Amino acid sequence: MVLAIVADALQIVVFPLFVEGALSPADDILDFGIAVVLVQLLGWHWKFLPSFFAKLVPGVDLVPFWTMAVANVYRKSKRIAVTAEENRQQRPALKDPQHS
Repeated sequence: MVLAIVADALQIVVFPLFVEGALSPADDILDFGIAVVLVQLLGWHWKFLPSFFAKLVPGVDLVPFWTMAVANVYRKSKRIAVTAEENRQQRPALKDPQHS
């Protein structure tokens, strides 16, 4: 999450360097690098793809898409973990009939 926030903040704070969107090589390198690192850290998620392409549009790259994508991935993973834990608690362990 911190990496996504730093990447988005860098694009907003260092606005003059990244204002060109798809025409800015520095912006493209930053976005590609962030995409690679996030996939390495969190695994592949479809939510990263729209963020990557949105960052190529001039002006739209000022929206913190990386932060939103990581927050959505985190929220979804927490929901899956809670559901799995609830399912595990609801189902008692099956006993082996041979050892009863």
